[in-house]
Amino acid sequence: MALVSQSGDENGIPTTVGAQLQVGGEQRLLKGDEKAAALLLALGPDYGKPIFDELDELEVKQLSRAMVRLGPITQEMLDDLMIEFVTTISSNGSLSGNTDSTERLLLSFLPQDKVDAIMEEIRGPAGRNMWEKLSNVQADVLAAYLKNEYPQTIAVVLSKIATEHASKVLAVLPEELAMDVVARMLGLDPVQKEILEKIEMTLRTEFMSTLNHTKRRDSHEQMAEIFNAFDRQTEARFITNLEEANRDDAERIKQLMFTFEDLARLDMSAIQTLLSKLDKRDLALALKGANDQVKESFFKNMSSRAAKLLQDDMAGMGPVRLKDVDEAQTRMVATAKDLAAKGDIIILKTKSDDQMIA
Repeated sequence: MALVSQSGDENGIPTTVGAQLQVGGEQRLLKGDEKAAALLLALGPDYGKPIFDELDELEVKQLSRAMVRLGPITQEMLDDLMIEFVTTISSNGSLSGNTDSTERLLLSFLPQDKVDAIMEEIRGPAGRNMWEKLSNVQADVLAAYLKNEYPQTIAVVLSKIATEHASKVLAVLPEELAMDVVARMLGLDPVQKEILEKIEMTLRTEFMSTLNHTKRRDSHEQMAEIFNAFDRQTEARFITNLEEANRDDAERIKQLMFTFEDLARLDMSAIQTLLSKLDKRDLALALKGANDQVKESFFKNMSSRAAKLLQDDMAGMGPVRLKDVDEAQTRMVATAKDLAAKGDIIILKTKSDDQMIA
């Protein structure tokens, strides 16, 4: 029984396919392009067209030529072809989903803007694949997740992301774990595709999905902001207790906190901007309880006359309550943060940011 292409459109795509099976004909083996041509002829225009839509012009012409020279196809040949096709698909996964094919499928029944939103969530804003996206996740956030994984898994992940970012993640991992990961990376063999895909899937479902949906903040950064809102005595009490319970956490929080003493680290223009926004009594009260470094930072950014008047005001206050000093200093820090949030000044987030090398 023959499969006959009676006519074709301008691109060579069959428009009318005779799907009748006729007894007789020569039994023969089909080549690759003949198998594809026979399969598409058997599917007919309704089911074959979506497949043709996925092909480029060259592939359409190649298949059309194969259809023209195909000749008679027996019922047994067609049955064998269908069995081979189904067996191949089910045994080795010849159908493979990917970003492009998924996007094309979604576009067939969803508007462009909705498809863009879905694909953006899948890809993530930072990159088109998992490793590119991980290379744009904050190093300490990624390290906080990875430290709960097996060292071998961490080694695989760090070997796949950008080298510069891997170094940052490795630097903030606990030292013993980091050295274990280094050793495993040095001896890392090529990773099997199945294992790599499983790691990617786990990262996508357990980490990136949570990160994208909740925009999780670093817990140490959040706690540092809470500590910043404490008065001096409460802050000291909590820091002391935390140092006894977990020194690493305490150090991390102290590095992230922006304290009154950090005002001395602001550049000249930032201090001058801050001075213009402060209440004069608050400034005198806050500096009365400040160390010499902070006092000098403010005095040298004022005119000689203004600095002298401020010093006189501080001396004229006499003894002041520690609580009043703490509150004035807290208001100064809050003002500095407000100015930074507006972009009027820049404040350094960590103590290491201002390290200089001669």
